[in-house]
Amino acid sequence: MSNNNLNQNNSFTSSTFWIALIVVVLFLLYGVLATDSLTVASGVAFNFAISYFGWLFLIGVFGFVVFTVYLMLSKYGNIRLGKDDEKPEYGLFTWFAMLFSCGMGIGLVFWGVSEPVWHYMGPPYGTAESAESARLALSYSFFHWAIHPWAIYAVVAGSLAYFTYRKGYPMLLSSTLVPIFGEEQIEGPIGKIVNLIGVFATLFGLATSLGLGALSVGAGLNMLFGVEATPALGVGIIIVITAAAIVSTLTGIDRGIKWLSRIAMVLGLFLMGVVFLVGPTLFILDAFTIGVGDYLQNFLQMSFFVDSIGENPWPGWWTIFYWAWWLSWSPFVGTFIARVSRGRTIKEFVAGTLLAPSLLCIIWMSVFGGSAMWHELFGAGGLTDAVGAGEEFGFYALLNTFPASEVLIFLGVLVVSIFFITSSDSGTYVNGMLTSGGNLNPPKQIRAVWGALEGGIAAILLLVGGLSAVQTTAVVVGLPVLLLEILMIIALLKALRSEVDETKVSSKKIA
Repeated sequence: MSNNNLNQNNSFTSSTFWIALIVVVLFLLYGVLATDSLTVASGVAFNFAISYFGWLFLIGVFGFVVFTVYLMLSKYGNIRLGKDDEKPEYGLFTWFAMLFSCGMGIGLVFWGVSEPVWHYMGPPYGTAESAESARLALSYSFFHWAIHPWAIYAVVAGSLAYFTYRKGYPMLLSSTLVPIFGEEQIEGPIGKIVNLIGVFATLFGLATSLGLGALSVGAGLNMLFGVEATPALGVGIIIVITAAAIVSTLTGIDRGIKWLSRIAMVLGLFLMGVVFLVGPTLFILDAFTIGVGDYLQNFLQMSFFVDSIGENPWPGWWTIFYWAWWLSWSPFVGTFIARVSRGRTIKEFVAGTLLAPSLLCIIWMSVFGGSAMWHELFGAGGLTDAVGAGEEFGFYALLNTFPASEVLIFLGVLVVSIFFITSSDSGTYVNGMLTSGGNLNPPKQIRAVWGALEGGIAAILLLVGGLSAVQTTAVVVGLPVLLLEILMIIALLKALRSEVDETKVSSKKIA
């Protein structure tokens, strides 16, 4: 099979590009001119998806965990995402830095303190603001940011990398379904619909990420300089970050994206190390230990916790919402991870995209979430008030409790800003690929257009108050993506079995 079998269009003549552009502009006009209507419509769609398909999200995502672990341990683990003699395109640290910065960097900074504090104030069960809720806060934070979301990303990334680098198809989501539908169908409406889902999920997910990132940077500037965190300030931040992201993505992966990801990782690890050393170090170590124990012990129970009998809305507010959110991000993150994973074996790939980032997420949550729990249980407290005022303030409120807090807050703003840029530039790159026929190096004009659109959508909706509606809409996209990933698994297993069978037949003929 060869990528010549599927049509690659690398210019503005791509129908996928124009369809996506028109729909996005229409949606943006809807969000600006009828914000309240969009909010109501997206809310209805979201409640429908969560209420009627929450069980499917839980079972499906757990199935992705099982599948990725199976791939790593199976006979397919030594198959290379590329030619048999091909070496990894990027070194281990650079590869990990890029996939981590793209996948979760900014989210971990935003939620590293705020989510544990929210669970502490409102646990899934038990008494709020107690030792029990503090333990639940850490174990559920681990649960929401570790194995499950990275398994969601790994399914898309692994499938794309295999069919692109091993089988020679374009890097398009539709390429992963060739074994099921055939090349002719994939070149038609089915393929276009699949790729458009990826474009919309990427755009809406990035628009909300840019909005939340702007709120986070604004909160940091407020803590440092007393600047009022207004929507106008948020728009200014988005403009600056978007401009930097466009410059980064135009320079390509091997320049801007690669180096910014490495800088963000180094600064993030440095900040985490400082908080670990100057914070409640022993408590953090204990929190890590007991949190991992609770997480592993209750892994299955948390994976299937719905509580329809007790009519507890907590799973829908948190776990199911998160799974839908990660799914809506997976076309973007999965495509970018696939783009930088050429030459690795399936075993190496799964270990690098499932186990290693999960461990780092757990350590991050232990350091920042553990420090937050210590301040609430044994320190002066006050973090619940900060988080209640806005999730974006939790991270900086914690840093403000340490010596040399202004330096730490400045470093925090810098880390958020760089993660902010890496998320935007990698998303821009992905949409460029999806709308230029899967071109691994999409035209700079297309990258610039999508970069400007992402920033424009975020800025306008932040001003008119429609950002939360777009976030809800992005989550709703998670449902069709869930079904798409199930098809990806079926197609990938079919292709892997076929390859192994062909190898066995060839070996017998040689013998």
